[in-house]
Amino acid sequence: MRPSPPRNAFIGQDAGWCLRANRWGEWRGVRHFFAVVSRLGDGVFWYVLMAALIVVDGLDGLAASAHLAATGVIALTLYKGLKRWTRRPRPFASDVRIRAWIAPLDEFSFPSGHTLHAVAFTLVALAHYPGLAPLLIPFAACVAASRVVLGLHYPSDVLAATVIGSVLAGLSIWLVPGVSLLG
Repeated sequence: MRPSPPRNAFIGQDAGWCLRANRWGEWRGVRHFFAVVSRLGDGVFWYVLMAALIVVDGLDGLAASAHLAATGVIALTLYKGLKRWTRRPRPFASDVRIRAWIAPLDEFSFPSGHTLHAVAFTLVALAHYPGLAPLLIPFAACVAASRVVLGLHYPSDVLAATVIGSVLAGLSIWLVPGVSLLG
């Protein structure tokens, strides 16, 4: 069955936004910045954050880090299952005009695991340490943007991952007594 005209229009807009963002990668400085952010978003940034929380805040930092780690395991399981189920090709594999500026970690596009983790980790970390907002919110936004600029995800992959990561973090925060984004 062929996609309906509104679906075709949405897919065309998604690919168009991806192509426009991907062209930013033609500038070496932009490409390098987002490649570094993407690499940090592979996990390095979050592991360093968890270790720093433990070093700086002892048992409270350990509790926050354990919360982040548990959320991360659930996020990993969820996004890998969704990728296997949807099997959406990456933008560079579907459109020859879109260039992958770095190698992807896996074959499929939907949802963005980097974005899902960045959003979930940011919200969980902020529930424990709201003062980290000036660091974590811009970093998470850059991780999300990097995925589209680097040609690895469509904007809809990133938006869906933002919603999924937010819901996952919200549930995770709700389940942990004494932790709240509202302070």
